Amino acid sequence: MPFRMSGYIPFGTPIVVGLLLPNQTLASTVFWQWLNQSHNACVNYANRNATKPSPASKFIQGYLGAVISAVSIAVGLNVLVQKANKFTPATRLLVQRFVPFPAVASANICNVVLMRYGELEEGIDVLDGDGNLVGSSKIAARHALLETALTRVVLPMPILVLPPIVMSMLEKTALLQARPRLLLPVQSLVCLAAFGLALPLAISLFPQMSEIETSQLEPEIARATSSRTVVYNKGLITSEPWWPLPGYSSWPVVA
Repeated sequence: MPFRMSGYIPFGTPIVVGLLLPNQTLASTVFWQWLNQSHNACVNYANRNATKPSPASKFIQGYLGAVISAVSIAVGLNVLVQKANKFTPATRLLVQRFVPFPAVASANICNVVLMRYGELEEGIDVLDGDGNLVGSSKIAARHALLETALTRVVLPMPILVLPPIVMSMLEKTALLQARPRLLLPVQSLVCLAAFGLALPLAISLFPQMSEIETSQLEPEIARATSSRTVVYNKGLITSEPWWPLPGYSSWPVVA
């Protein structure tokens, strides 16, 4: 399915290729950043916490915040690069290829904060070793939000940083200089390989069920259990946390 995590690579790779196209115009920069954040928003919605309904305004707020931040940073950096007189045309082209990463990374952080801000105010559930609910912790929510935000920064790093480096070297080969029509197919394959590497690495960066000592949490949480540590679900790289469905004893795993 297009918006499940298993479909993230095949449906996201064409967008990554578009983000990394050389000689981007203002219109193309805005279009590809908008399309990327729209795809991310659909993935976020498809992987939302369905057991805890959230208002549509929450997703709209996160979507608009991500789009605005991504487009403004990408356009702003492109303008700065164009005005940098010290850059040679070749250097300017190379630098422009790295513009999508800070734009996408900042948009991902914005998306996570806006769409999960309620957790910071209400807290998230923490469980003991037997899976019993201990309470709701705002401190655990901060840890979960930070881990998810870091994951969302790490994910686009190999995807948007490695291909420009690899392509800058491949473009100098005799094969691609003699056959420039192969540039786009080769770049697509490089992006696909980087995407396939980055997604499992980003998801596995932090355990989905993270552990924290009760001494670091609120006093009422520490008093409510005899366990030295409790666990909380940090959520996936998408904006909403996964929780076990009623009647299921195991936590969902993304393959």
